[in-house]
Order: sequence, then structure tokens, then C-alpha cells
Amino acid sequence: MSPVIEIKFGSMQATTYNQKLKLKAQFDLLWAIRTFFNSRHFLDVLTPPLVENPGMETHIHPFQIGSALKTTFTPWYLHTSPEFHMKQLLSLGFKDIFTLSYAFRDEPEAPHHRPQFIMLEWYRIHQRYEQLMKDCEELFSYSLQFLEDKNNEINTNLKNCVFERATIQNIFEEYAQIDILNFLEKKDLKQLIEKDFKDVPLPVMGEDLAWDDYYFLLFLNKIEPHLAHHPFLLLYEFPYHLSALSTLKKEDPRVCERFEIYANGIELCNCFNELTDLDQQKKRFNQQAIDKKILYGYELPPPEVLYQSLARKIPECSGIALGVERFLKVLTGIENPFWR
Repeated sequence: MSPVIEIKFGSMQATTYNQKLKLKAQFDLLWAIRTFFNSRHFLDVLTPPLVENPGMETHIHPFQIGSALKTTFTPWYLHTSPEFHMKQLLSLGFKDIFTLSYAFRDEPEAPHHRPQFIMLEWYRIHQRYEQLMKDCEELFSYSLQFLEDKNNEINTNLKNCVFERATIQNIFEEYAQIDILNFLEKKDLKQLIEKDFKDVPLPVMGEDLAWDDYYFLLFLNKIEPHLAHHPFLLLYEFPYHLSALSTLKKEDPRVCERFEIYANGIELCNCFNELTDLDQQKKRFNQQAIDKKILYGYELPPPEVLYQSLARKIPECSGIALGVERFLKVLTGIENPFWR
């Protein structure tokens, strides 16, 4: 039965048929991803979703598990990323690995986000993050062709499109006419916004923010709206404040070695040239824990799985996380690619 005839039977059948098409495209994309990585000799792994530490990022919030039987919260959380347990595998001697599984974040639902979503994460040992830039270009091209071969609707505007690359310094110079690396002190960045970007909303008088909060106010208001005009844009070398789990660039420690990819303004993935120094990572996480407590009023237990893995030694590596539903939206144009 053709789609046109079936849809004429009523809105319920039309909705069911469209849901089937959406799910088929999602399952085909998952197949494409697995085929891509298996052909490159990656090991397909699983990590536990129920963990003692779900992730340390200041502004990412986890779901804590409650016990219906005991009517109390347990010490367990749903992970916000499989990263810590994937690094545990690397510390145990596993090499290039990837996982496709759900991640969970306690954030409001939005067009590009749900509390549960499929995350692709992969790691390469003894490879810098430049290799993962190449992986992304090849994965995107391969997935687009795979979906088309499986008779899915695709975004034909993406065929043969070129990945653009720009540093954060470049993109601020282009769209805000400033060198962001000249404003690495909090007071300087705040004064810049007050003086030259009066339309950027700042908090009420007297309220102070962290450097990265001022940065994101500027980025979201002055840079991100322009990114919708770029089919694929890879942004790299972020200011060192945003290093998270990434290394600093030896030639210029003002920036860290990480990248993000935007597709028509939608952020798809986040990559780190991974920090493997235990002392440095503890120092960063201690500060993030302080910031989370001040800003949001709660604390998380230490990420012992990661600390133990770093103590065992993780080889030099790079890793990346990609939102699969967002990726599907970009490749196919499906407006609501999430399962629910």
C-alpha cells in the first residue's frame, strides 16, 4: 500500500505510518554506525547505565535513582555519559572502542533534547583528536549514503558538502569582530560585554558570574545564530577555561584541544584530546564540584571509576560523544527524531 493511500484513511494511521518511517530511519542509522566502526576494527562495547558518579560537568544534571520499596533515594544515578566506564576499559587494555547506548540528563525537553537520548561515543588510543575530525567526516558521508541506499529520505543538500573548520578565535573574529583570546580574565570579558555588546543580557546589578558563563552569553547571542548558515562546521581550540577533560595545546596553552561540530546550527558532537593526568583531572573536577554546589546546591560523590582508571594509566587517546537523534535530524530532516 502506498504512503498516500494509507494516509487517507485518517490522521491516526498517518501518524502511525510516519512514526514507522522515523523509527526505520533511526534503526538504519544505528546499523550504519555499527557497520562503519566494525569495518574499522573497533570493538562494540557496553557500559553500565546505573553508576555511582554520573558525570562531573557543572551544568549537566543527572537523575538519581529512588527506591519504590524503601521510598528513599539510593546512591545510584543514571549516567549522563558512558565516558568514565569506557576509560575504565581503556585502562584495562582495550584499544579502539565504541558504544551506542542511552544517556540520561535532567534537563527540560526541547526540540533538540530529551531526558533520555542515544549517544554514540568512541575512543582511539595513541591517536590525537585530529584523527577523530577525519572520523567524523567519513562517518557523516558514510551514514548519509547508507540511509539513502536503504530508501530513507535524506537531506540532499548535504551530499558533497564540505566540512568547514575554524578555531574559536577565528569564529569570534568573523562574527563578533573581537579576539576572544584577549579576554581570558573574567573582569575583562564582563567589561567587554557591558561596553560593546549592550544587547547581550547580563544578570542583575551586583550579581557575578564565572568566566565561562560570560563566554556562553556572548557565544549564544552573537555567534550561534550565524552557525545555521553552515552545513557542517567544526570548531576547535576552545579557551582553556572550557578544557573539561581535554589537554591544553602545548604551543599555545591559552586554548584546549577539543572540538565541536555544528550542522546548520545544531550541535552534534563534542570531542576531547583526552587528559590522562590524574592530578590535573582531580584539580579540575574539584573546582567543578565547588561550582555545582554554589550554583545548584547539590554535590556528587567523587568519580572513583575514572580516578582508578587514571591511576592504572590510560594510554594517550582521544574520544568523542555524538547525539544520534540530532545526527538523524540533520541527515534526514525528521523534525522530531526522538523515540518519544
